[in-house]
Amino acid sequence: MTGDTRIEQAHLLYERAVFGGDSDVLATADLGLDAVEADVALARGRLEHARFLDNQVENALELELFKRAAELYERLGDVRGEGEALFWVGTFHQVVRDDTETALPAYIRARELATRADDRLTLSYVLRHLGFAEHMAGRLDAAREHLEESTRLRRELGFLPGVAANAITLAQFAAEQHQRDEATALLEEAAEMAEATESHGVLRWVAAARERLELP
Repeated sequence: MTGDTRIEQAHLLYERAVFGGDSDVLATADLGLDAVEADVALARGRLEHARFLDNQVENALELELFKRAAELYERLGDVRGEGEALFWVGTFHQVVRDDTETALPAYIRARELATRADDRLTLSYVLRHLGFAEHMAGRLDAAREHLEESTRLRRELGFLPGVAANAITLAQFAAEQHQRDEATALLEEAAEMAEATESHGVLRWVAAARERLELP
């Protein structure tokens, strides 16, 4: 059911309550609108995160939106939605505030919920960011395992820009382990996928990684 459909349903249920005398339907209308609000909060939060990635300026509204979405999805019993919203709560703390310790509980819960809901896309994101956490803790092998599993899921889903983004990170890990040939190959793979999918932002990340790692 789309957002517009749920809003229209709420209007119809209002009329049933007011003109038909059936006030029991109001709870159903509330649930529909809670679902709309959750979807909108999650979508708006992601837009705020995109703005942060562009200008590096924190907007606390981003966290409020993600937390509100998670709260509503939990109330609705929407496991998939709650897992996705909690992933973004964790991402706000890790990426925007550079606070991985605070992010970890949200990531762990998001992984549990995404697994339960078979939401492989969200799971791929969670694993990617858990990989970042392992890397920051100096556990490079564990970091690579998380990124490789995230990449496997993304390949299954045909999410090639996401595969390319992961390849850049894996190239970084390979370079840190003095595996420069592997790192070069990973960046070449990332560039090819980014070009094929017209992912120009990812191409810029490839160029930056090549410069940073001093690779061809």
